[in-house]
Amino acid sequence: MSVVFDGSPLKAMQSSHSHTAPAALSAQELSQEIKSFISGVDAVQGRKLSIREHARCAVRLLRSVPACRGAVLEHLRGVYDEHVSTFLHNLETEGNASSGSTSNLEDIIQEVHGVLSEFIRLNPRAWAPLVSTWAVDLLGQLSSKHAGRRVAPHSSSLNELLQLWMSCAATRSLMEAYSQCLAAMLAWCPDACVDALLDTSVKHSPHFDWVVAHIGSAFPGTIISRVLACGLKDFCSHGAKDQGPLVEKGSRVPKIGSVVGILGHLAAHHSDSIRKELLRMFQESLVPSTPLSPSSSSTSWEASPQLRRAAVPFLLQLAAMSPNLFGAVSSELVELLRPAVLLQLQALLQGLPREELDNMLGLAVHLISQSPTGGARVLRFLADSATPASVIISGPTPSPHEGVREGCDRLLQMLLLHLHKLVFNRSEGSEVSPFCSTSSQPQRVIPFLEELRSHVAPLCAETLRLERKRHLWLHQLLCLLSVYGGPSVATETLCQLLTQARNPEELALAWQLHATLSSCMAGLVPAAVTHCVAQIHTHTLGRRQLRQLLLNLAAVLQSQDEEKKGAAAGAQSSMAAQIGSAVSVHLHDFGPLLLHGDPAVSHAAVRLLSCSPLPRTASPAHLLLLSRAAVTHFFLALRRRGEAGKAGQDAGQSGEAVSCSVLLLTRFAAYSALTLKAILQQLVEGALHKGNAELFGGQIADMSGAPVATPSVSPDLGASLLDINCRFGTTVNFSGSVWSVFHAGVIGKGLKARTAANLPDPSGVIQNIQTLLAVIVQCCSSSSLNGSQSPSDPEEPPPINAEAAKVVAVTLVENVCPDVANGELSWPPEEHARTTVERDIYIRRCFEAHPVLFHLLQVVAAGRPALCYCSAVLRGLLATLLSHWEGSREASSTDSPWHLQASCLLVSCMGEGQLLPPVLANVHEAFAHLTPFEVRLLLLAVWEYVRGNGPLPQKFVFSSDKGMFCRDFSRDGDVSRYVAPIHSVLHKNIDRLGHLCWRFQL
Repeated sequence: MSVVFDGSPLKAMQSSHSHTAPAALSAQELSQEIKSFISGVDAVQGRKLSIREHARCAVRLLRSVPACRGAVLEHLRGVYDEHVSTFLHNLETEGNASSGSTSNLEDIIQEVHGVLSEFIRLNPRAWAPLVSTWAVDLLGQLSSKHAGRRVAPHSSSLNELLQLWMSCAATRSLMEAYSQCLAAMLAWCPDACVDALLDTSVKHSPHFDWVVAHIGSAFPGTIISRVLACGLKDFCSHGAKDQGPLVEKGSRVPKIGSVVGILGHLAAHHSDSIRKELLRMFQESLVPSTPLSPSSSSTSWEASPQLRRAAVPFLLQLAAMSPNLFGAVSSELVELLRPAVLLQLQALLQGLPREELDNMLGLAVHLISQSPTGGARVLRFLADSATPASVIISGPTPSPHEGVREGCDRLLQMLLLHLHKLVFNRSEGSEVSPFCSTSSQPQRVIPFLEELRSHVAPLCAETLRLERKRHLWLHQLLCLLSVYGGPSVATETLCQLLTQARNPEELALAWQLHATLSSCMAGLVPAAVTHCVAQIHTHTLGRRQLRQLLLNLAAVLQSQDEEKKGAAAGAQSSMAAQIGSAVSVHLHDFGPLLLHGDPAVSHAAVRLLSCSPLPRTASPAHLLLLSRAAVTHFFLALRRRGEAGKAGQDAGQSGEAVSCSVLLLTRFAAYSALTLKAILQQLVEGALHKGNAELFGGQIADMSGAPVATPSVSPDLGASLLDINCRFGTTVNFSGSVWSVFHAGVIGKGLKARTAANLPDPSGVIQNIQTLLAVIVQCCSSSSLNGSQSPSDPEEPPPINAEAAKVVAVTLVENVCPDVANGELSWPPEEHARTTVERDIYIRRCFEAHPVLFHLLQVVAAGRPALCYCSAVLRGLLATLLSHWEGSREASSTDSPWHLQASCLLVSCMGEGQLLPPVLANVHEAFAHLTPFEVRLLLLAVWEYVRGNGPLPQKFVFSSDKGMFCRDFSRDGDVSRYVAPIHSVLHKNIDRLGHLCWRFQL
């Protein structure tokens, strides 16, 4: 009884009781009640008290003698337990939970609750700590004892547990009493109440979690702050006794697990409050404490330097034990760590022992690696803070303090090392490559790298900035991310580096990535090239990115050629060879880029294709498409070079594009006979096309010889049937008849007005013609075509292949005179030219409009006997020249400059092609010194010889010594009868032509 009546608050409790007791008991009655309560036997009747009667006696004592509170509350534990047992039994037997003895006990419970509630309301300082401890401890005992009952839900089902226990009068009464105590103690002593909650949670978790969830939902702000404060105090007290590693210490701290559980339950509905409180604790721990700093109570942790130092380790431990808590603060923590805060944090951690500091860094590394969100921001913060001050850091963040920089540097190094261990140990000892899909063991997920998988492009861009140390860290991280993410991430990373690199130094990072990943991943380079091709098809890349990608691929291929010349070979050469093979497979995908609207992209494409290896096998359709695209780009490059020259710009890039285009055409032509034929045909057709004619000094002319006016010059006469019928292409060809039409004008409109032709730049025309002839000659001179051999003298240019020259000849005839059959090789008599006047005039007009035709004839003539297939064109041109010189009334042949030049070039080409013997092939040397009639006599001798000795390919024999076909003119009979007119003209003009007589000796 000394315990029951002990305590000075007795008078205060009695005074409070005096307000609530319905009637005062006498001393004798009070003594009998005490004896009955202690013995459990009625002191008057001498019989044993029932549970209800015993509980009623305890309530009367609680009302009359508050000093008996300890014994009464201890006895009431059994009453509450009996009520809960009966309640759960009735539920299990599907009975009425409020019937029988339960209703009697429920009356007692309601009466007890009313008494305690009144005591707490009247004197909270005396009753609230006692009742709160008793209520929460009893709740914990009841929850744990009855957790295994059949009607009790699983401890993880908090909502069902809450519904069950809150429907029970006993547990509901205890919860309300504890809530009233907590509300009363918030103003002056919240720690005691929260301590009781934490202690009980440690003992009875997880069956007690429903109580924590309910109390925390009712008092979120108070519970969160006080739970953290109590947990910090307990953490610090255990840390003072045990200096073991930080991670292990957390498992021995009794209350920290309960703190994690409580905050975890509250995070579902009060995550914002938890986040603010955690950040506030972190910020408050950095501010140095002063004697004048205000505190909410004498036990507030902010006033203790020891608690301040332990706050950061405590928060780290909380985050390590609860990913939800870490995720709640990680998003704002990076923004909070400004330079000033970093300096405060450094000053706070300087006093920690080295071992504990290392443990903290290890824990921080673990948290970062397991962070599911915000990984990119954390990485940027660490890289910015760890980068040396001499490097310009992106963004407004100034350079951190040297100590802070060293700390972040160390943390970043530890993070990379930790990630390396996680990545390469994911299979838990399995020796299977992380890229092998046949591994039976599931690979562990690394949240930090998992989140960075979507930030490959920004990481590559940061890496390519080549800031010292920073790019090394990021490149190492990219390698780890590629290994972790597998082929898809590795392919994306290599593709990004190839796309974003802008110089050889940046491109070297792609070499290094491939060198690192090649040992554990096969087929990375082909997959990267395929990925790049897919981006090209889907138009994912911008113009600058596309251009840079093509230039980088070309640089890789060109580096392989440099290595073959003497540079060190290794991983770089291996990657170059793989890229070359991959590009050759996708050559038809890169071909359309030659015609890209952006000149820079098309220039980069031709650089790539000109140095990439050609595939071993390719479909004819792909080859024809590539050939056409290459030829079209060639003419576009010529036009851009001319435009750059006219604009006074630097023609270096455009000139390089032309050179690459020539190289590309030459390589395509040497690939197969199909590509050779296609390229030569398209080159000739393109040179004569109206869109490219001006590049080679040509003009667009109609059948009358008048240049076609531009749409801005010619008036719009409207569409009419007469205009359509007057077009040559829509009229019936009455060749050889008297009904031939010459389209000199339009009926009712008179003759067509001649417009002044735009004269192109002579130097540009000459340069373009030389480039065109150079590419045609190179294509026709490939020694690997059709068994042609190289000349014995290596300094001499290789001979033009006869078959290639034949392709040029046939294409030229088809474009100049489409209605000529290829079989028209023999020459008819001169009179026959009268029946082909219109066709012959058209041929001459074509040669007038396209000066490049004579140069093409020279190329054909060099590839004997290909000129034989131009027989119809030569015949038509020679017929018009004979007609001109016959009707000319000029005193000298020089008065007709074009006809004189055409005559000379025609005879020269026929002599080069060995359609004429040397004695006749030299007559053009005298044309400039003769009259028109004399020129006609010499041309007529040429005509007669060719008519008598037809230009047939069968007359040519291949000479192995010279590597070309030659004609033996001794088999054609006597040539003297054709030379007689020449000798006559020489004798007549001996004063001017004496120096040429030796050229015409038989």
